[in-house]
Amino acid sequence: MKKLISAIVTVILTAKCAFANAAPYSQYENYDNTKIAYGMGVETDSLNRPLGAVQAQRQYGDMGALFIGESDKKRLWLTFDEGYENGYTGKILDILKDKNVKAVFFVTQDYAEKNPELIKRMIDEGHTVGNHSYSHPSLPECSPEDFNNEIMQLHKYISQNFGYDMYVMRPPKGEFSERVLAQAKDLGYTTVLWSFAYMDWVTDNQPDPEYAYRKITEKTHNGAVYLLHAVSKTNTEILPDIIDYWKQNGYVITPM
Repeated sequence: MKKLISAIVTVILTAKCAFANAAPYSQYENYDNTKIAYGMGVETDSLNRPLGAVQAQRQYGDMGALFIGESDKKRLWLTFDEGYENGYTGKILDILKDKNVKAVFFVTQDYAEKNPELIKRMIDEGHTVGNHSYSHPSLPECSPEDFNNEIMQLHKYISQNFGYDMYVMRPPKGEFSERVLAQAKDLGYTTVLWSFAYMDWVTDNQPDPEYAYRKITEKTHNGAVYLLHAVSKTNTEILPDIIDYWKQNGYVITPM
């Protein structure tokens, strides 16, 4: 009898160990991991909303993704990507404070480590700090375990060093998959893409301020998720006027 009980216990423990090793990530094997290189396209509907963003929201919204908000609300989100510091983020924060606007800053681990004073300002002044991954890889190319590490290493770093828990994530390069969305959602994250972006990140070839202002304002639409890069001299220069335009036209810039 003792031998039988011992054998049963061994089988149970072996099964538990096998389950423990497989359980954390095996649930994601059935999700489609086809890489989607997101872009909202240039076609718009009658409300000036990009059709690509509207379609993506319809297709992936239930999986915890945000591309564009509701069509019946004159509100928008202002987001900045922060891969490295180019000397403008402090000025951007000054402008946002002066205009009483809250924005979202998606940061990488390297950025957070090199710019703790800016991260602290973002948090102290009521902005949202978002997860842009540990090392900026293409997330669909990561295994589920590597994906977990990319998100949670940065999550833990920000939590431990700034007492702040992140809850929104932007996939580097805008590359995602259904598996990425599912795993991010299970980690407590909303995956935030965008419904407006333009070529603003080339620091030695910045867009003309008048052109940039016109392009950004002409694309204004209900539920807009604006992606701007904080390395841009042009964005920093025209930001006060853009915010004034939105407010004068009845738009509310909402916290994430």
